[in-house]
Amino acid sequence: MSQTNNQAQGGEWYTTNEAHENNLAMFKNSDVIGHPGGAVFSEMMKDYSYSCPGAGTMFFPYFLSVLDVSWRQDLPEALYPASMIPGLREITDLTQTWGNVHPRTGFLHQSDDYKSGAVIAQRSGDIVTRNLQPHVYWPLLAKESPGYWPAGELIEHDAKTGKWQELTPTLSTTCAVFPHSGTQTQATYGDYAWALWRPYACCERKGQVFLFSIDFDTP
Repeated sequence: MSQTNNQAQGGEWYTTNEAHENNLAMFKNSDVIGHPGGAVFSEMMKDYSYSCPGAGTMFFPYFLSVLDVSWRQDLPEALYPASMIPGLREITDLTQTWGNVHPRTGFLHQSDDYKSGAVIAQRSGDIVTRNLQPHVYWPLLAKESPGYWPAGELIEHDAKTGKWQELTPTLSTTCAVFPHSGTQTQATYGDYAWALWRPYACCERKGQVFLFSIDFDTP
């Protein structure tokens, strides 16, 4: 959504369209924008006591990579253990590897454009759901209070921290974590968008002091 500028041009493959160059790096910009659907859904369901307030504000720009110098260079994240140790903070399972979360830049090596877009989305979500990261952004986090437990840090492979719903180039009616084996349509111009759905827990206030809660895990 954000416009490119002289210092941050749009993403593109670093190849000359030759098959033997498919392993070269590519670059993508990324925006994290407050989803209007979440606010509308919460407003509709609050009368039924089925929803808790989220952290996002509709259309608020939490992260615009064209304004973030760190999105276009590896430092300081190239020095993070997750950037140097294979298998650490990677979006992978037993059959496929889509990419690494760190360093959280717009550059990555991935010949599949859909998977590249997914990795970029995960990196962006990783940034905005943490405080004090070396990027230009606004944290997409809410403060915990008595009777209200907001979502914390987004962690790859952990559905309890967040799931992705594809919006474009195809609109999905389901959510999943990356990697997944569902439909992976390649965008004509390399543009992808996902909605990140996060878990929030709360309880209705009945008195002056919140005492405690008990969580029951079901199989």
